[in-house]
Amino acid sequence: MNRSSRVLFLAAILLFIVPGTAALAQRAGQGFPERPLRYIVPFPPGGSTDIVARIVAAGLSESLGQSVVIDNRGGAGSTVVAEIASHAAPDGYTIFACNVASQAVAPALYRKLGYDPVASFAPIGLIGSTAGAIVVHPAVAAKTLEQFIALAKASPGKVKYASPGVGSSPQLMMEMFRAAVAIDLLHVPYKGAGPALADLMGGHVEAMVSTVPSFIAAYRGGKIRMLAVSSTTRHPDLPEVPTIAESGVPGFEVISWQGLCTPAGVAAARLERIHDALVKVLAQAEIQKQLAAQGMQPMQLSGDKFAKAVRDAGIKQQ
Repeated sequence: MNRSSRVLFLAAILLFIVPGTAALAQRAGQGFPERPLRYIVPFPPGGSTDIVARIVAAGLSESLGQSVVIDNRGGAGSTVVAEIASHAAPDGYTIFACNVASQAVAPALYRKLGYDPVASFAPIGLIGSTAGAIVVHPAVAAKTLEQFIALAKASPGKVKYASPGVGSSPQLMMEMFRAAVAIDLLHVPYKGAGPALADLMGGHVEAMVSTVPSFIAAYRGGKIRMLAVSSTTRHPDLPEVPTIAESGVPGFEVISWQGLCTPAGVAAARLERIHDALVKVLAQAEIQKQLAAQGMQPMQLSGDKFAKAVRDAGIKQQ
């Protein structure tokens, strides 16, 4: 066989090989996932991020046909876990509960992070947003936010408040509130809303700040008193609870959001598979009901719009 014949022969083989390879790649994408996914949550069990993630994980498991296993880890306002997630293998089997603390607050607080909030991740979609809330133990002599402010002013630096951790969005919310009303509180940071709430209900701290989903069950069970929420309008599921803005701090607003991300570099077909599953899950009336029951306002924002919102840190309730 001369050189020209060999070239023609190889070209003929490629006509068969290349389409076959493309078909195999397509089938591989359609076969994903073939084993359980890890859903990293940057806080211990019991907090709002964990509660919402478990609702979504159950739906994703059904939609993807594989188990989605929650992996709770806490520390440094979710930045530790964000770094772990950013360095996970970009194979689609690790998803991360990216949130306002890890993607928007941390870059403003820390000069150096072990990840880039934009470049290190591929945003899959927004799950929802929620307001924060200031709550107290039932024994505290403050039935309104105004009374809580008066109580704090009467005992500067002695009223203890718990938060999900230093640098978390609830802690920053409380610092904004504290500065706005000129009160001195003693901050007691925890590694998540779950342990903080346990100590609040146990009477070890007088007050606590976190997102609304962290408090729904305890509030409805009469174990805590909710003084105010941080949205500009009252929460639709808590119409009896006033806003901070209408309780003497005009214009006050802090909104937290939670989404789903993967490490950067995951194949587009796999990202699309997870994205489509998330859209399907969030469209289910039962899932929407469960999220709403936890004080989370479901929001479907995905693709470029979610990525832009993360860059702008401008996601708000709609």
